[in-house]
Amino acid sequence: MLNSPSRTALMAAAARAAHRTIDRSPVIFSDPLAQALCGAHADALIGYHHAHGAHPVLAGARVCATTRARFTEDRLADAVEHGITQYVVLGAGLDTFAYRSAGSAVRVFEVDLPATQEWKRQTLREAGIAIPDNVVFVPADLAAGSVTERLEAAGFDPSRPAFTAMLGVSMYLTSAALGRILETVGRWAPGSELVMDHLLPEGDRDDAGQAYAAAVQTAAADGGETWRTFLTREEAAGLLERCGLTVLEQAGVRASVDAALWERTDALRPLELPVLTYARLGRERPGPAA
Repeated sequence: MLNSPSRTALMAAAARAAHRTIDRSPVIFSDPLAQALCGAHADALIGYHHAHGAHPVLAGARVCATTRARFTEDRLADAVEHGITQYVVLGAGLDTFAYRSAGSAVRVFEVDLPATQEWKRQTLREAGIAIPDNVVFVPADLAAGSVTERLEAAGFDPSRPAFTAMLGVSMYLTSAALGRILETVGRWAPGSELVMDHLLPEGDRDDAGQAYAAAVQTAAADGGETWRTFLTREEAAGLLERCGLTVLEQAGVRASVDAALWERTDALRPLELPVLTYARLGRERPGPAA
């Protein structure tokens, strides 16, 4: 039997899956394939949400996983309308966009460790979920830095604008590795766009964010996934701008989705810990697709 993907990848998928069945309307983000991608771990992980769903850590996990997915895919959809046809998912884990969007004209490059990709392929097969023709798996270790050569070998064209997502990744990289990845994106075609999340340092968090971080950081480290990098909003913006990316938007959890989605009667509440940053190479984007 293949090894499982990272604990954090499984936890994020389980949180997206649990949101569909535990939390009351309004739905922040619906991922009907997330449960299947959890494979043999699905019953235990999602069942834990059902048994203890109001616990701040579990509710916080669902908040973070769903808001970052909604924020990213909303901006991806807008980018596609304006002609972008390449989507690079750095640290793809158990992301399901490509399998929920079969028939899309966007070519999806999923970048992750070879073992994670092998497990994902097998889990997709076992679940009867076809891998669309527009999906390309690119095995790479983001901690090693630049991934352009591996992407180009897989058919990625850096001379054409691309949309890149890097979610749940920056905190596990050293600041040097993160800088190398962003420098790589900064050398792609003008009009390329990026959504990246990062974690705020301790002094910038609210009480809920600090409590969530204290619990999750310890669990992540125990699983061999240590949080290494924290950035203020200003530090993140400065890093992106040094790599040639113009910051268009920075949003904490509350501001990352429509305000109406916080009119809730369940356990989901915004917290100050992750920040989503949306940036573009150059201020202008390509015109709408014909």
